Order: sequence, then structure tokens, then C-alpha cells
Amino acid sequence: MPPHRDGQLSAGTSLATRSCRISDVSFRSFLAGRPAPRIYWTTPDGLEIAASGAVARLTANRVSRFDSVREQARDLFVSLDSDGGPEATRPRLFGGFSFHAEHEPTPPWDGFPGAEFVLPRVQLTRTDTETWLTVSCRDATRDEIETTLTDLRAELAELPEMRPRGEAPGVESTRHTTSREEWGEQVRRATERIRAGELQKVVLATALEVELENPIAVLDTLERLRTSYPDCYRFLFEPSTDSGFFGAPPERLVSLTGQTVETEALAGSIARGETPEEDDELAEQLADSEKVREEHELVAETIRDGLEPLASSVLVGDRRLKRLSNIQHLQTPISAELDGDKHVLSVVEALHPTPAVGGLPPENAKRTIRETETFDRGWYASPVGWFDADGDGEFAVGIRSGVAADSRVTLFGGNGIVADSNPDDEWDEVQLKFLPILDELE
Repeated sequence: MPPHRDGQLSAGTSLATRSCRISDVSFRSFLAGRPAPRIYWTTPDGLEIAASGAVARLTANRVSRFDSVREQARDLFVSLDSDGGPEATRPRLFGGFSFHAEHEPTPPWDGFPGAEFVLPRVQLTRTDTETWLTVSCRDATRDEIETTLTDLRAELAELPEMRPRGEAPGVESTRHTTSREEWGEQVRRATERIRAGELQKVVLATALEVELENPIAVLDTLERLRTSYPDCYRFLFEPSTDSGFFGAPPERLVSLTGQTVETEALAGSIARGETPEEDDELAEQLADSEKVREEHELVAETIRDGLEPLASSVLVGDRRLKRLSNIQHLQTPISAELDGDKHVLSVVEALHPTPAVGGLPPENAKRTIRETETFDRGWYASPVGWFDADGDGEFAVGIRSGVAADSRVTLFGGNGIVADSNPDDEWDEVQLKFLPILDELE
């Protein structure tokens, strides 16, 4: 049955999923031989999912895209028949949203609407102890579903448990879409607005176009990122064979299990040191910076304020340091208990964009970003993740990311601008944001 688009689900259609345990298999080998859409998702706590095909596609645009996706999902899941696996294998819709509600798909974002979520036809799930195969079907008999599961299980048995990691494609050239001079002028205009009282903070971003010596194998790049950034999310959303959005974001936007929300403020960054002593000295500079503390506290306060209308209680934890291989951040964990049953997309909508990727006040910051930036953010710095039939789910912030097509990758990076921001310092800091992926391409 062809995938349904723009909410047009056929009346009376049924959805069934079945799962079985399998021997471990290379997820990269699995995805390399499967058709688009292709999905990869892994979390710092060990959950790993690879998926392919589409039993259903939910798409939406404009301001109503959160409500539209939620309503389409409700109609899709109303007839769900799920059986045969543990909680980790449950059917999930994977996808994301554009940063701006006004987004129109243009290069390099062809094929990425304002929102798109896919229920995969085939899903592999790896937990700490087991690997599972799940298939989903529409309007199929029980025997047809079981036959599909059996056939796929036999097909997967032929794949290797491990796959050698391919060579990096090599970088031929790079080009900033915003020159250093243009960036400096953008920062100066933003600080003028801040000093005039229009803004407290705005996150300005830029893009880096990377021409490669060879076509990129995104799955191999993500595998290299596993080694470099084990404490980060890693994701791939490839709606077609033409392009894919991927990344290794350090920041969780939100997870919802039942009525419990987990999120965090991650704002303020500095490089890692060459020695432990230099590393500690840089961390101390980060923690002692009045500009960084102001930026970080604004993010934490705004996340708390966004959760409070939905929650019976909100707990803001102690600020701490989060160290990655090439950068270190200030991090504050935040949790909440929701006031009644709510869908994770309601929480996502309430929090996106956080001041860590947008600014304050939110609407003024978004308007400033649209008026200032010279490139299309697309899905960069946006919610990327999954949700299930109960409305539980998990989303990361789509930063430390890029969109890839053949031998070109467009990378994105941004930095928070406040009243005393120095354009040269901000330019140097934003270059650090490209390095996690750029290093794995060279």
C-alpha cells in the first residue's frame, strides 16, 4: 500500500506490527541494502534503532504543523494491533520539524517539509542485551504479516554481525555561505537591537558548504562519530535517496515517559585544552564568564517557564560541565511532572526553539533570525526524534548537524549573541560547531 501524505489516511485501514528476536547484525549493512526512507537513531543511554521503508508518512506545514502531525498520528494509531516484542520494539513515528514555520523546501532542503514523520515498514532495535526485528503492515492478514516477518528474518541472517568502517570521503573545498565580514555586520546589527531593548539574546547561525573528494557514506560517518562523541545522540533522517539530514547533537530537547519530562539547558561553550591543566583552566573561564552565565541562565529560565503551564511541578537541577571531545558546555538538567496526560509534541511545541538555538523574546528573536541570516535553516536546530501511540517520545535538538547529497555536505553552526558580544570572538567560537562532523569527513 502506498504511503499516505498530508494526513490523508484511508478510512477503516488497520495497522499491525509484529516483532521477533534475532541474532545481532550490522545495522549499517542492513540500512545500506534497504530503500528510502531510511532512519537511524541512537541515544547516549544505549538505545539504537535502524529502520527503512514507510507504512505511513505524516507531513504538515506552517504554524499548525504540531497539531496536524498529532492528529494524523491519532488517526493512524487508532487501529493499532501490536504484539510479539518488548516495550523497546513498539512502533514509533520518526521525523522532525523545520526551525521556522514559514519554511519552504529549497536546496539543500529539497524533500524536507515543515514536518514529516515516518512509520517504518522494517525496524531493527538494539537494546543492552538483545536485537529485535519489527515489521509493520497496513491492511494485511495475520498470516501475511507472519510471512513477511519470517522472510525478513531469513534475509537478515545473511548479513554480517560487523561491517568494516569505510574511509572518510575527504574534503576538497569549503565555502562559508556568510563571509566573516557579513557575519561581523550581522552581529553588530543584532547587538544594536539588544541594546535598544528589542532583544535580550539572539542565536545567529551560518552554514558551511563542503565539497567532498568522494561521495559521502553517511552511515560510516555516523559510525566514526560514535567513537568521537559517545555521549551524544546520533541520527539520520533520509526521506528519499537524494539527501539526508544527520548529526551528533549533544542536547536533548525533551523526553516524555508517562507524565515525566526530562530536558536540559545547554548553553555556553569553550574549546577543550591540550593538557588537563589547560582544560581545567578553560572550564574555569567558561564558568566565570558573566556573559556565558547570563546566556545560560536565560535558557534555563525560559525552559522552566515553557514547562510550567503544562506541569504540576518543575525541578531545575544544579549547573554542571558537559565535556565533549572538542568542546565543553555548561549544562543544567531540568525535569517536570505533567499535569495530566499530554502528548510529547505538546511539550516539543512549548519548548521549540529554546533560547539556546533561538533567543529571547522568542518571537522577536525568530523574526531577527529570518531578517538577518542569509541561508535557509531548514531542519537545523529543530526537534528531531520519535513518538509512539501513547504520546511518549524523545527529541534531540538538531545541532552539530548537516544535510548531505552525494559529494556535498552543508554543515551548520550558531552562537548566542548578547549585548557585549564581540564579532571576532563569536566567529571563532562558531567555527568550533562545524568540527564534530567536519573532522570525520577529512
